[in-house]
Amino acid sequence: MANIIKIPADVVRSQLEAVFQAWGMPKENIATTVDVMVATDLSGVDSHGLGMLPGYHQRRGRGMIKDQPDIRVVRDKPAAALIDADRSLGHPPSVMAMKLAMEKARAMGVGIVSVRNSNHFGAAGYYSRMAAEAGIVGMAMTNAPTPAMVPTFGRDPVLGTNPIAFAAPAEKNPPFSLDMATTTVAVGKLNIARRLGKAIPNGWALNTDGEVETDGAAAFAARRLTPLGGDRERGSHKGYGLATMVEILCATLSGSWSDGPGPDGKPQRTKTNVGHFFLAIDPSKVRADGEFEADLDRMIDMLHATPPVDPENPVQVAGDPEVLATATRLVDGIPIADTLIEEVRKVAVESNAPFLLA
Repeated sequence: MANIIKIPADVVRSQLEAVFQAWGMPKENIATTVDVMVATDLSGVDSHGLGMLPGYHQRRGRGMIKDQPDIRVVRDKPAAALIDADRSLGHPPSVMAMKLAMEKARAMGVGIVSVRNSNHFGAAGYYSRMAAEAGIVGMAMTNAPTPAMVPTFGRDPVLGTNPIAFAAPAEKNPPFSLDMATTTVAVGKLNIARRLGKAIPNGWALNTDGEVETDGAAAFAARRLTPLGGDRERGSHKGYGLATMVEILCATLSGSWSDGPGPDGKPQRTKTNVGHFFLAIDPSKVRADGEFEADLDRMIDMLHATPPVDPENPVQVAGDPEVLATATRLVDGIPIADTLIEEVRKVAVESNAPFLLA
């Protein structure tokens, strides 16, 4: 069983900066990427912050990530745009895309921006919250090149975990902020279980025979996640349908879906090109200033006031756990498994960067 060590956020930040500097990333890309990753760890989404660094290192080693990409807008219309990320890590083009979508929303009421030729962008909720914190309703989605979801009635994975994030601004409450995989859990949850040497609940994942897998390490190796719902009787067709919707908006719309047919002539998804989708809506273009936020406050207050089954576990809304986790971790530090610390040590050594988490 792994041990958990709490490390201050500024130390995690310094470690990430040191590795990315050793990779030769531009300063502005380092700053953006580290901001996203540290904010993600602080919010309690341990699977998508520092925990992604070993995976990024491997993907970079296979030539799938460019250290100095030429990120550029290749198509720009009043309410829509397309960005080519030039195989960048996904964080810088995604921040750029949401900012551009927000600009278009302020001018046109709504803005959408697609990103192609990208990589993993961290937690989708970071980008939707960017919008909400600026008074804009935001959505962020991404597909993934590595298949992980097994379709309802299927045996092999064909889609990614394809997350959906949505955030909306209130006035006195923190933003409503939903960030969910369309699989029952994200791949990162399996990786956390692997690092901690823990079993996973029945229904999260399958083995290569299409049967339930509960060993965390085996499930992470197989990467056969169930759609949200688990099985057909519990609504897995809904998770599968949502994942396909995300695939269409992120991969098909941006031109990131396929490298062409496989060796057998059958259609196949790309294994190198990640697409993202960002939507921004300015509520002041639909309602008078402040009306939307006031109504959302009343809705959130109503939900919070719902009598709980257990008084020790009051009803929350999406975003509440992340707000609480951030407040706690800013004081106590970010809990990191010693197994992940050793993985980061290996990345630092192989990157000729100082190791700072000791």
